Amino acid sequence: MTAELICVGTELLLGDIVNTNAAYLARECAKLGLSVYYQSVVGDNRRRLSSAIRTARKRSDIILLCGGLGPTQDDLTKETAAKVLKRQLVEDAGTKEHIRKFMEQYLRWHPEEKMTENNWKQALVPEGALILENENGTAPGLILEEEESTLILLPGPPGEMIPLFEKKVYPYLREMQPEMICSRTIKICGMGESQAETKISDLIKKQKNPTIATYAKTGEVHIRITAKAKEEEEAEELLQPVAAELEKRFGTYIYTEDEHVTLETAVVELLKERGMTLTTVESCTGGALSARIIDVPGASQVLKQGFVTYSNKAKRNLVQVKKSTLKEYGAVSEKCAKEMAKGGCLVTGADAAVSVTGFAGPEGGEEAPVGTVFIGCCLRGKTAVKEYHFNGNRSSVREQAVANALVLLRECILKS
Repeated sequence: MTAELICVGTELLLGDIVNTNAAYLARECAKLGLSVYYQSVVGDNRRRLSSAIRTARKRSDIILLCGGLGPTQDDLTKETAAKVLKRQLVEDAGTKEHIRKFMEQYLRWHPEEKMTENNWKQALVPEGALILENENGTAPGLILEEEESTLILLPGPPGEMIPLFEKKVYPYLREMQPEMICSRTIKICGMGESQAETKISDLIKKQKNPTIATYAKTGEVHIRITAKAKEEEEAEELLQPVAAELEKRFGTYIYTEDEHVTLETAVVELLKERGMTLTTVESCTGGALSARIIDVPGASQVLKQGFVTYSNKAKRNLVQVKKSTLKEYGAVSEKCAKEMAKGGCLVTGADAAVSVTGFAGPEGGEEAPVGTVFIGCCLRGKTAVKEYHFNGNRSSVREQAVANALVLLRECILKS
């Protein structure tokens, strides 16, 4: 079966709101085994939305419309869908009662506001619609079944849309779909996408079911294996031998097979397992590395301290970088990165310290262009430094530096 996504809202077209709903719904459709070939964003315009719905009905079995179910005049998804399907809008008593109770509770905590007449607009639904009560808002979800296609209308706010989809829509679609898709993501670091794809090019060439795809991320590569079957257990059986082959080929480059585990989470857990503590010493990344580590729950067990040694004076005073090193080699150098890392361990007593120093832009050095970054890692007395040359703007260079600092730290921990 095919599905199509239509997200409604002029604010999406203007870029005022990032369209996270489309990404979420696309992932959920993939889990259900629904093929999504088209996505579109339409502004709050009845004529253009009508055209989008009519086009979608000609080519897709399921049409998911998101947004435009509110009480204001520019909320016209429900009205437009009803007109396209030639259905009358009728008041639903159950929805009206839900709106009344929801608003009474809301106004109890917001006495300065009052209920307005346009709130009752949301109690009007197309004739014959399956009504999905929205526990987190006043706009119900709606399922409009037709021989040609089925329209599913969802509220726009993610806090309303996601729970409604998971509780009501996903089970509905699961019953309609004879096959389901199971995926497994294998995450690797320390290797570029082209190199990773080359290692599995033979598997990709002969793939049928499961399929294999690589996705480049900053500092890492994700390999997704996807299998289609009637039952989840059958799909998992198809995934297993492919996953085992990837584990054999990539070995320690794999840092997780859990889709929800990030690189920083894997590094923090590795430090915990080894009973190690960490210090960060940053220049061009300005604390972004320590911030990414601190994002991991439980990071306080391993992170002792983070230094932002942006100036040469800070490098000397805080982590004991030699004045002669800065004068002879400069702050952006292998020797400076090495001394920053060693100094981080020395002054805090941490088992490991990671240092980052470089030119993020817009200007570089006399001999080192913008994007030149040195990353050091001192771990229990042994220090490694790597030189990198990143492309992109200032923000991109800093992001790449942070990711590769985590990669280097992980490599050093595993080697120890």
